[in-house]
Order: sequence, then C-alpha cells, then structure tokens
Amino acid sequence: MAMPRRYHFDMPLPAIRETAPPAVYQPQPLAPHDGQPHPVVVQHIHQAPPDRTIARVALGAGMGGGAIAAGVYFGPLLVATLASMAASMAFIALIAAVSGWAVVSVVRSVGGPDGKAAAKNIRKLRNR
Repeated sequence: MAMPRRYHFDMPLPAIRETAPPAVYQPQPLAPHDGQPHPVVVQHIHQAPPDRTIARVALGAGMGGGAIAAGVYFGPLLVATLASMAASMAFIALIAAVSGWAVVSVVRSVGGPDGKAAAKNIRKLRNR
C-alpha cells in the first residue's frame, strides 16, 4: 500500500523546468558602419552641491570642521535673534511715537495758550 502524500513536495519525480526568456533586456551592439569598432566611453560624473563640497573640505581640515558646524548650528539662531530684536525695536518705536503724539495732543487741548506754546517748544526741540 502506498503512503499518502502529505505535502506537495513529497512527489519523488523531478519537476519539469521550462526555459524562460531573460528577465532583463540586454541590448546587442550595432555593427559599425565603417568597419572599425568605436570605443565605448563610460563616464561617471559625481558632483555634490557647492555647499556640501565646501562643508566636506572644511570638515576634513580640522578647525574648519568646527567652524562649519558652528555656522550651521548658530547661523539660524543668529538670524532668528536679529529678527526678534528688530521686531521688538519696531514695536518700541511705534509705542514711543503713539505716546508722544498722545502727550502733545493732551497738552494742546488741556493747557490752553500755555499748552500750545509748550507744544511748539517741544516741536522746536525735536526738530533740532
């Protein structure tokens, strides 16, 4: 009595293999028209962006590597700090202009003729 097949690979006969065409396209060289073969030039161009090239040169130069790393790290921090300072100074200038305008307006309206003279003196002092 034959043993029942438990698995697909229990079959003792070898599997028939079919020949398949190659999976990768392999172009055939064309015959030269003048009888002599032309040289095949294989050229590999590897070029990094300029900033990476400079960084690589500097990183290989000891102290320059630290300078590049500091520039990369502190550059954006410096830009952010300067922008923040400029925004703060612009806000302070706006507050100073508004408060100066308010003081002059109050002095003119409340002070009468003396207030107008005081405002005129302040304007003369500011123009100097």
